[in-house]
Amino acid sequence: INFVACQLFALLAAFWFRIYLGPSHASSAVRHAFATLFGIYFAVFCFGWYSIHLFVLVMMNYGIMNMASIPNIHRYSFVVAMGYLTLCHISRIYIFHYGILTTDFSGPLMIITQKITTLACQLHDGIGRQAEELTAEQNRLAVKTRPSLLEYLSYLLNFMSIIAGPCSNYKDYIAFIEGRHVHMKLLEVNWKQKGYDRLPDPSPTGAVMYKLCITIVSLILFLTLTKNFPMAYIIDNEFLDKTPFLSRLGYLYVVTQAAKPKYYFAWTLADAVNNAAGYGFSGVDEKGIFRWDLLSNLNIWNIETATSFKMYIENWNIQTAAWLKRVCYDRAPWYPTALTFILSALWHGIYPGYYFTFLTGILITLAARAVRNNCRHYFLSSVPLKIAYDVATWVVTQLAVCYTVAPFVMLAVEPTIKFYKSMYFHMHILSILVLLVLPIRPQTHSMRKPPNQAMKNSIKSKDK
Repeated sequence: INFVACQLFALLAAFWFRIYLGPSHASSAVRHAFATLFGIYFAVFCFGWYSIHLFVLVMMNYGIMNMASIPNIHRYSFVVAMGYLTLCHISRIYIFHYGILTTDFSGPLMIITQKITTLACQLHDGIGRQAEELTAEQNRLAVKTRPSLLEYLSYLLNFMSIIAGPCSNYKDYIAFIEGRHVHMKLLEVNWKQKGYDRLPDPSPTGAVMYKLCITIVSLILFLTLTKNFPMAYIIDNEFLDKTPFLSRLGYLYVVTQAAKPKYYFAWTLADAVNNAAGYGFSGVDEKGIFRWDLLSNLNIWNIETATSFKMYIENWNIQTAAWLKRVCYDRAPWYPTALTFILSALWHGIYPGYYFTFLTGILITLAARAVRNNCRHYFLSSVPLKIAYDVATWVVTQLAVCYTVAPFVMLAVEPTIKFYKSMYFHMHILSILVLLVLPIRPQTHSMRKPPNQAMKNSIKSKDK
């Protein structure tokens, strides 16, 4: 109730913030201050004295940001933020004995951890590395100067994202506060060719209303479906004894679908709050429609029609996937896929089910990549073959996701092992067989180097 009440109040505050504290009506300092004060109030209202954990972590890392050497700022920030988050995960379960379904301070702490590590990495890129060492994205998002205390607090604690996120990039947030956010995106389009005398003024109202409709539908589905199709039923002894394997697979898909609406509800509402404040404009699409999906955390259509494990992951919890890519995958010296999945599990918490899910995800991701690289091109020669391939990969992808995420919902070891035994560990076995049979194209480190650096290395090798 606190969560919903805060998010609905945040939605109203966001409209007020955009209309009465817009860049043309208030200075950046005033906008920063109000966004921060509202965020602190929401945190205290929702979590009481537990919200002190948020403020302690924020101030600890502000000290690191100002005192640590630039070459190590991202490492120190990462260790402290992830370490504190992990300690809080441990304490909330084993000391304070929170229930599984309890909404508590760890959610906002997870978002703040993402923001702290994102800013630290981008600050390191902007001050501690040369431009030619960076990828195009790292160059665009690099932060050249340390933020002031007010800017830092506003970025981490603003009312639009403190409860449910999402994590955004520091430069995008500062551009929003300073009134440059929409203008920068509009300048990417030649409006004179489209018949405009001046830049248009996109309104987020339509996008907000559309997203609120999605939240209402998601809430109704959650209240009606989730209780009627509990995940625990798939390991009920009577169900296992009387239900054939294929029927169990079908029911697994149903209960997984029933678990999704609560995520659709929370993430879409959080997106709408940011849009209502005027944040989240991502530009204009090829049809000339204004897009407000810069901070969107999911693409429901792409999730439900995904024909590959990779496509599914890229459209689910999008901003967390982007965070993992920027702070881990792009920076890992070796085994980037495995390290990224492990970091994701650690960030989510210490329930064993998380680790079953993400370790299984590593295996299935590598197997799916091998199948795609070795087989997909054989099915592109005709439309019927391509349709057959898409249908088959859709079925396999959806079932693989259900198989992978079931432990994430069950959380404990015993029900997870019971579930996988009832499924005969079929996805694990199939993935291992695929990896043993099909050749794997190695993901060399040079493939992930910045373009300039890769070109230099290529020239040097040719010279040799």
